[in-house]
Amino acid sequence: MTKKRIIPFFALFCLTLLAVSACGKREAKNGTVYKIFYVNDDNTGVLSYDYETESTDTDDVLQELLDQMGTMPERLEYHPPLVGSFRLTAYMFSDGQLSLDFSEEYRNQEIITEILVRAAIVRTLTQVKDVQYVSFSVGGQPLTDASGNVVGVMNKDTFINNAGNEINTYEKVKLRLYLANESGDGLTEVTRTRVYNSNISVERLIVEEIIAGPAENDTGIGNSVAYPVINPGTKVVSVNIRDGICYVNLDGNFLNQIYNVTPEVTVYALTNSLVELSNVNKVQISVNGETNINYRESISLSTMFERNLDLVK
Repeated sequence: MTKKRIIPFFALFCLTLLAVSACGKREAKNGTVYKIFYVNDDNTGVLSYDYETESTDTDDVLQELLDQMGTMPERLEYHPPLVGSFRLTAYMFSDGQLSLDFSEEYRNQEIITEILVRAAIVRTLTQVKDVQYVSFSVGGQPLTDASGNVVGVMNKDTFINNAGNEINTYEKVKLRLYLANESGDGLTEVTRTRVYNSNISVERLIVEEIIAGPAENDTGIGNSVAYPVINPGTKVVSVNIRDGICYVNLDGNFLNQIYNVTPEVTVYALTNSLVELSNVNKVQISVNGETNINYRESISLSTMFERNLDLVK
């Protein structure tokens, strides 16, 4: 199903980074009850209230939810993410991905405000059964973050739930990561300390650090030198943990290896690094949601990978 619409209503101006109880929907008399996510009035969190749709058709539901996010609610402590200085100019829904395009004014938001707006929109729209991912563009160009990196596709797992004063906190973490050795046929263990925003998960941070490659302050065992293992152009689609399995979904750049490392080194750099977390036992890697792929024609991504320290040299 492909659908493109031009939207006339205006959008947003307020917000900061994520607080919300788990979202869900339930069947109602006419349609379905969804949670509409908003930013609270003092810009310290994201709130929600229940809304019953008039229809159960996907296209109609999407239009209803977008309309609700562009309408001032009766409760003044809620600020709709699509009310303010910019416009949602168009949207297109195809193959599980909802693409939203905004006017240039979208770029004028403060960094934290933009992230909260994005979180409220994505968490609202990914409740719809057929919507797996949401992407943003501005003036027809992909949305980029403060560092100039393309944000890419998002789902509810892109944002984690925090509450109250924890929304804008930063945490310090010591990571044990595995990167390539000089010859590219084994792994080197390094430790790295990072201060990160608590609105992203540690498992996502680990994947992003592996993609980023070696850092100047890495501490390697026995003064070993670490080398990159994954194409730095790879984007993280999502990372989440369920029942001890960490599901890592990367975009197609993951398949384009530009470094001289074996396929096993790439796969187990991710796996071993993630299994260092106490709540991870196995790792499932997918590319744009697909696991029916042989990575570099030798490793099936349908496999649930477990720790492999034989490669650590």
